[in-house]
Amino acid sequence: MRLLAKTLWLHLFAATSLQAEEAAFSYNLYGSIRMQAETVNPDNNQTMSSYRGLRDAYSRIGVNAAYAFSDETSLFAQLELPFDSVNFRFRDSYDQGGLGRDSAENVRVGLIGVTSPVGTVTAGQQWMPYYNAITFPVDQFSSFYSGFATYTTFRVKETLAYESPLWKGFNFGGSYSTRHGNQRSPSRIDDRRIQTVASYQLGNSRLAIGMDDRGNPAGFRDRLYGLTYSYVTGHWSAAVKYEVTDTDNPDSFYGDNAQAVNLYGAYHHGKNTYKVMLAKVESYGETVIHLGIDHRINTNLRLFAEFYQEQETAAMTGKHEGVDGFDAAISGGKLFLVGFRYDLNM
Repeated sequence: MRLLAKTLWLHLFAATSLQAEEAAFSYNLYGSIRMQAETVNPDNNQTMSSYRGLRDAYSRIGVNAAYAFSDETSLFAQLELPFDSVNFRFRDSYDQGGLGRDSAENVRVGLIGVTSPVGTVTAGQQWMPYYNAITFPVDQFSSFYSGFATYTTFRVKETLAYESPLWKGFNFGGSYSTRHGNQRSPSRIDDRRIQTVASYQLGNSRLAIGMDDRGNPAGFRDRLYGLTYSYVTGHWSAAVKYEVTDTDNPDSFYGDNAQAVNLYGAYHHGKNTYKVMLAKVESYGETVIHLGIDHRINTNLRLFAEFYQEQETAAMTGKHEGVDGFDAAISGGKLFLVGFRYDLNM
C-alpha cells in the first residue's frame, strides 16, 4: 500500500502544480434498495431442491466527496457499503465469506483519487478497468444474476488504477492489485493482479480490448484476454463480447483456451426497457439465456422481471447463499424473478 499512496500523491502534486481556480468542496449521500422474489429450478434436484424465496440484488449505501481545484483538476473519494436487504446485514449478498475467507465482504467501493488533464488515478477497492471496458457493456440486467457470463472479477481491494484522458477517440488504462487485495476478492487468488485496457470510440460505436493477468501463487501463467464492441443509436443498444483464457496452470478453474461469447441487445420504449443476452461461456455456465424487462415508475423507483437459464452451474446457488454455495453438481437450471429497485440521492 506504500506504493499505492506514493503514486497517488505524486500525481496529486503534479495536478495541483497547474494553475488553479477557487477551490470548491462537494459531496452527496446515496442509497439503493434492490430486492427480488424468485422461483429457482435446478437441473439436478438431488443436489439442490427447487425453491422460492427472496434475494437481495446488490443493495448499497454510500457517499461521494470531491474537492475541486479547477474545472479539470479535483481530489475525490468514495465509500460504498453493501446491504443484504433480505438477511438484513451490512454485507455483500454474493461474497458472504467462505471458500478460504473467514468473513463476508462488507465494502463494495472504498477509494481515493485525483483527476487532472493528464488522467485519473484511483487507489483502493474499486471497479476494475477490465470489467469496465470488456464486461460492463453486456452486464446491464437489474437482478442478482447479472454479470456472471464472464471469467473476470468486478472489484478488488488494494488496487492502484490509471485511466487516460480521451484523445481523438482513444483511451487506455491499467491497474495493479496487491496479493492481499486479490486474495480477498471473489477470485480468492493469493497473488498480485495486473490489468491493461484500451478503447476507441467513433460516433455511436466503441471497441475495447483488455488483458487480465489474474496471478497465480505457484507462478503459473493465468491470463484472460477480452474484446468488446458496443453500439448505441436511438432506442437501441447492443454489445458483443469475446473472451479467451491463456494458462499453463494444470489446476486452473476455467482451463486453457476456454472461450466466452456474449451477445446483448436492449430496446428502450417509453418507461420500459427490454433486454436479451445470449452467451456461450465454456467451463462456467456454458449456454446462457437471460431475458428481462425494466419498467420505470418514476425517477427513483423501477420494477423488473427476468428469466435466466444456464446449462451448467455459474450463478445459481442455494437459497439466500452466495459464492460460498457454489456447487457444480447443481448442473445449471432455470429461474424466473420479479423485483424492485429504489434509488435515493441526497
